[in-house]
Amino acid sequence: MTEPAAAPRRRSSLSRRILLGLLGYALLVLAAVVIVQGVVVNEHAERMVWASLMNTELEHFVERSRNEPGYRWTDTKSLSLYDSATRPAPPALRALGPGMHDDIESDGIEHVVLVRDVDGRRLTLSLDIEDMEHLEFDLALTIAGSAITTLLTLCLVIAWGVRRLVRPLTLLAQRIGGLQPDRAGQRIELPDSASSELVVIADAVNDYVARNDRFVERERAFIDSASHELRTPIAVIAGSTELALAQPDLPSGARQHLARIHRTARDVEQLVSLLLVLAKDPQRLAASSDRVALDQLLPEIVEDHRHLCRDKDLRLALAPLPPCEIVAPLPIVQAAIGNLLRNAIENSDRGEIAVRLDPDATVVIEDPGHGMSPEEISALYARVARDGREGGGIGLDLISRLCEHLGWRLRFDPAERGTRTTLSLRPE
Repeated sequence: MTEPAAAPRRRSSLSRRILLGLLGYALLVLAAVVIVQGVVVNEHAERMVWASLMNTELEHFVERSRNEPGYRWTDTKSLSLYDSATRPAPPALRALGPGMHDDIESDGIEHVVLVRDVDGRRLTLSLDIEDMEHLEFDLALTIAGSAITTLLTLCLVIAWGVRRLVRPLTLLAQRIGGLQPDRAGQRIELPDSASSELVVIADAVNDYVARNDRFVERERAFIDSASHELRTPIAVIAGSTELALAQPDLPSGARQHLARIHRTARDVEQLVSLLLVLAKDPQRLAASSDRVALDQLLPEIVEDHRHLCRDKDLRLALAPLPPCEIVAPLPIVQAAIGNLLRNAIENSDRGEIAVRLDPDATVVIEDPGHGMSPEEISALYARVARDGREGGGIGLDLISRLCEHLGWRLRFDPAERGTRTTLSLRPE
């Protein structure tokens, strides 16, 4: 049993990758700048301001105390001085050693404290920074808001720039995707502003398309030439066997061999006709097409294939046919339907092969088995041909190519016991 094919992985576009990469880079740089500004620079500058202010105040107090022995410090709303000789510091500040101390909490309020030993006594200068911390938090929010605004602006600018840069590549990819395999003379045109890399890609694709056109033309010319060369000897063989079969005194053994030669010659002649169709451009087929009445053609094809059921317990059942007419090459329609009917006979053991025609020019052939499993039908779609077939016919591979060439649709589905083959003869 074949394993189900894995679902194709969805790939992101180049512009999306570039955009996400640039946005990630911008976000990383912006975060680093904010962190450095807020944590390193701001804290360092703040500490320098506190140190300068409090050292100046304390030195002023010490100098004036020495010059005026009766001088006493007067506390302000935010600045307090504690002298171990006259006014001990609060318990939260007593354990601090000499130097500057930041973010010291006393009585539920944050302080900056400067401790210095002067003339055998300890001076402690405390600055209330509670209001300043609130201002610092507001400043941090302002910085964060400006950073987010800057990031959003960068997103818009980067998205616009990336879209502008990748647009030529996107257009090139769309034009490459729009190339049709059945059209000749296609080229990819680029504007004068295209980059050198895009020119290299476009030139390579154009060169490949031109070489593919030449290859297809050579293949068609070869098939056309070979097919025409084969038609004459095949017609001679078929005509000679018909004349020989018309002789009344022909022995029965020789008649059987000549009949087999005649059938094989006709099959090869049909194959050559189909190859000639494949050698033609699809647009040129309309000139060689006929108006084909399928409701009259199907009974003839079924009758031509009844002899293949003689050695099997098989019956061909043709459902009532609605009037239906199409425009297509008559030999191709005969060959396609006949080959599918032959395929159904060869792959059935006993029972009834039902053939019907829908009003939309769809021929349905349902055989009784041995049928195909879903896995076998999947494999059939993969290679669109069965190997090791016996008897005449051109094979499902060539039939599938003809359907693609003419815009027909061919599909195989599991039926109740066998396989249902559906051929839609109206171009898509």
